[in-house]
Amino acid sequence: MRYALLINERPGAYDGLSEDQRAAISAEYITLMKDERMLGGERLQPADTATTVRVQNGEPLLTDGPFADTKEIFGGFYIVEANDLDSALELAARIPAARLGGSVEVRPLAER
Repeated sequence: MRYALLINERPGAYDGLSEDQRAAISAEYITLMKDERMLGGERLQPADTATTVRVQNGEPLLTDGPFADTKEIFGGFYIVEANDLDSALELAARIPAARLGGSVEVRPLAER
């Protein structure tokens, strides 16, 4: 089964970390991508680069920035092929954002 691992980061989670600490965290993400269960994934640009689109009365309404102020910001995702939910959860628990005040939502992909 395929799962999306949706990575939500806590704003400021990397503040105060040394370059070596940041490099070690980046290395963890790179190591995850080498896991045979990983099908792909991407990191997103910072939330302040986003544009939110709503449609009211048939007209698009554009807003700079993320949808709303939140404690966590969607920072990226992985798509994995796992035998079961437990296998996907094991991968999710290895994502650094989960221990740095963020979270990882694990959601099965809809089959076509």
